[in-house]
Amino acid sequence: MLQQILQTMTVDPDLLAELSDEQRAILFVKIREEQVRRYEEYEKNLQDEKIPRKPKKGRKTVDFLLGRDGHEWVWVMGDHRNDKSVEEMIELEMHEKALKEAEREIEEIRRREEAEISKRLEMEKYRLETEQKQKEEELRRQREEAELYASLKQAREAARKLEEEKQKAEEEEKIRVEQLRQKACRSCQDLDDMEHRFTEDKKRSLERLVKNKNRRSSEIFTEYMCKREEMEKIAEQNIQEVESNWQEQEKKAKKAEEEVKELARRARIEYKNSLRQGMNALNAVSAFSGNGTNRKPPVPPKSEELRKSVAKVINKRPPRPPNKQAVVEWFLEEERPKGVGTERKTGKVASWFHGVISRLEAENYLLNKTLGSYLVRVSERVWGYTISYRAEDRCKHFLIDTSDLGYQFFGANQLMHRSLAELINFHKSNPITVTGGELLRTPVGQVKDPPDYQDLMRPRITESTAL
Repeated sequence: MLQQILQTMTVDPDLLAELSDEQRAILFVKIREEQVRRYEEYEKNLQDEKIPRKPKKGRKTVDFLLGRDGHEWVWVMGDHRNDKSVEEMIELEMHEKALKEAEREIEEIRRREEAEISKRLEMEKYRLETEQKQKEEELRRQREEAELYASLKQAREAARKLEEEKQKAEEEEKIRVEQLRQKACRSCQDLDDMEHRFTEDKKRSLERLVKNKNRRSSEIFTEYMCKREEMEKIAEQNIQEVESNWQEQEKKAKKAEEEVKELARRARIEYKNSLRQGMNALNAVSAFSGNGTNRKPPVPPKSEELRKSVAKVINKRPPRPPNKQAVVEWFLEEERPKGVGTERKTGKVASWFHGVISRLEAENYLLNKTLGSYLVRVSERVWGYTISYRAEDRCKHFLIDTSDLGYQFFGANQLMHRSLAELINFHKSNPITVTGGELLRTPVGQVKDPPDYQDLMRPRITESTAL
């Protein structure tokens, strides 16, 4: 599958959706390497054959005029008799620049004069309008004075009548004031008695208010003290709770730190073991490389069988399955005879095998499962299988590339396995990726009847029943 992608340099979106993050990174790196290789090969061919490169479509190109000698036609300014000298060209340029500057200044002066004229016109217009308003105001005032003079006689007659009525009202007021003074003298004794009673009532009211104030202040103080004690108890409880939580968090942090140290120690041991195994392998290779020399073994040639298998797959099948029925037919024709999805000893369907189900259905199977749970499903989008794995925070999906040589994870330099079951058993003790450490621990089987692999296993069940 990787060879097919590198040959066409196109990736189907459905295939890209089936890949995990690690497999996507590997695919992009390989595509980039193939692009660089093709570009270097193309550049080398251009240099060997000396073929001019054609400009790409949509880009501008520059063509040079050729002279009689076949080379690019070159014109040096100043060498021709009709060319102007550098001094003349500079002088002409300065004249043009001065002309533009003068035009700019004249335009500026014209704008300024127009602005001043407009301003004077506005001021003159405002002055005329002000004078007109003043004249109108003067005429209005003169009309009001004339009207006022006409009514002045009537006002004098009315004033005389008002004066007579005023004198009469003053005499009546004097009589009424004298009567009120006499009445006030009679009620003076009553007022003194009322003032004495009012003073006594006010004194008693003040005493009552002082008592109520003292009583209420003591009640409020008691309530404040009770609330303070409650707040102190709540604060003490919160402090104790925070202290206990902090101690618990500290224990968890120490435990996590110890786990990290343990993981680092195991990683160092694993790294040392891998180095030791690598050195042993190099020593073994050097021992069989002839006369004990340290020559490197020759690079094996590319497998002709692998190229034939890739060409066969490309010619036989389309890049992606058109529908689910095509996937079922592919499985029955090519994978079913190999015994994929069944146990070799019993012939029964493996507990981890599922049929043609989608990515979402696989995640629903693994939704409430423990860490390390897994299943193998036949992909509906590509020709192959996918391991759906329950990680700590999400579900991961790893695409398995199939060929006549065996089964391996999608990408280059992957370990090839003779069967799908062998690949599953291998990764029960060896992680799929070094960073993730995914170990296949608990297989997830069927939860519905009929099972989802019924279309893939029906022919064999029918055959056994007929026998």
